Amino acid sequence: MPRNVFFKISLVSAVLLGVPANPLSSPLQEQTQLTNHRNSSTTPISLNLFDEFEELSRIVDIAYCVGSLNTGVERPFQCLSYCKDFPTFELKQTWNTGVTLQDSCGYVALSHPPALPRIIVAFRGTYSVANAIADLSLTKQEYVPYPSRGRQEKCEGCRVHSGFYESWSQSETIIGDIVDELVREYPDYKLTLAGHSLGGAVAALAGLDFKGRGYSPTVTTFGEPKVGNIALARFFNKKFTADTYRRVTHIHDPVPLVPLTQWNYSQHAYEYYISAPQLPYAREDIHLCEGSEDANCIAGGSSNTLQLFWAHRDYFHRMGLCVPEDSFLRRIRLWDSLAESEL
Repeated sequence: MPRNVFFKISLVSAVLLGVPANPLSSPLQEQTQLTNHRNSSTTPISLNLFDEFEELSRIVDIAYCVGSLNTGVERPFQCLSYCKDFPTFELKQTWNTGVTLQDSCGYVALSHPPALPRIIVAFRGTYSVANAIADLSLTKQEYVPYPSRGRQEKCEGCRVHSGFYESWSQSETIIGDIVDELVREYPDYKLTLAGHSLGGAVAALAGLDFKGRGYSPTVTTFGEPKVGNIALARFFNKKFTADTYRRVTHIHDPVPLVPLTQWNYSQHAYEYYISAPQLPYAREDIHLCEGSEDANCIAGGSSNTLQLFWAHRDYFHRMGLCVPEDSFLRRIRLWDSLAESEL
């Protein structure tokens, strides 16, 4: 069997079956600690934060209209998805660098008053979760931070996923100058980055980049995979707080656990965990976790084949669908009962 085929089968099996690729150890056991493995408080998040997460999930979901077979996102801000929910949004740019997993897709928009003044950068994930996991290259390269205030900041020992880094590099050539211009033109608007799935990984690297430029971005990701090694995770933890970086995870979603720890990948902190398996969620279903490997959060969970699809798609809404809100595709529950039967 060719080596790359064997590797993909091993990786997919490890994720889908909820067991480590190395039978002698688990990712959680081998994780080099970023913080102590204290159990998190189960105090629910505030109602304001819950509403913000719900809104951002719709904002990210709109990105799935970009580069799709549908009409896309058009000016002033129109699409088949949730665009009508944001009448004060002004579309500035869409981008789509291609169809491979190293490519990126999304949009830049302004949110004008009376809504919260924001510069929105939304990153789309992949359409095929299973293919994404199978094709995830584990190759890492050196991470070099964006020159901060005229000096080159050090990130000692930092290694980043090559595919995610390339994806952000391609996106930056398209939207970097646009974001710079908007920050100068709208200094009172909050720079807001959001992404789902692989788009969450790209949003993470974009957040570090814009931090290096002296901006103050707020980053929110849904189902974000690991982007690099433990040194890079510590760099994230130094640059952000739980208020400026919100890494939202969902019970049974395996994507935040890959690439696996055995290949020297580590997740960063500021995880907000959704403990309810099915939509809709309540505020009491979400809490802030301790560190990067809280056993009461995604690191302590498991998954199965059916849950792989739904758990990764269901973040406040069924994501990844450029369809109207009332479409039956957002409400289908055929597989949910089957997924529960595998628990």
